Amino acid sequence: MKIKVIAVGKKMPEWVYGCCDDYAQRLSGQVALTFKEVAMQRRGKSLSIEAAKKIESERLLQQLDATDHVVALCERGKQLDTRQFSGAFTQWREQGKDTSILIGGPDGIDFNVAHPAGKQWPNQRLSLSALTFPHPLVRVILAEQLYRAWSLASGHPYHRD
Repeated sequence: MKIKVIAVGKKMPEWVYGCCDDYAQRLSGQVALTFKEVAMQRRGKSLSIEAAKKIESERLLQQLDATDHVVALCERGKQLDTRQFSGAFTQWREQGKDTSILIGGPDGIDFNVAHPAGKQWPNQRLSLSALTFPHPLVRVILAEQLYRAWSLASGHPYHRD
């Protein structure tokens, strides 16, 4: 199983890369977890927030393969508890496609941007929490939750109820 986390924003603090690499390493051999960054569009007087969001969303979509199962993390996405997230993880694994999880920029994702392959997207919209997190922390939380979902689905003792 391959999971690509594609996020808007570069130059995260080193601890973010360290944490994400740690969870990817823990999953190696079971899940190929990779992280890809696309540039955040500079905001300014000459570019509206909506225009910047559109550009960032186009950059995210350019990283997708035509057959990817696409999950978008967004404020209004469905919130899942740990067991439900593990169930979603299991479904992604069983469908036999690579899964790409998109993390938008500071203003979110523009869902009106056309998929490069002409597909309907995303396949799912999820929210990590009703709380708002700093952008770097979202990557770490997601990496940990993917590891937790795998451990729960695999009977590994990492997760405890």
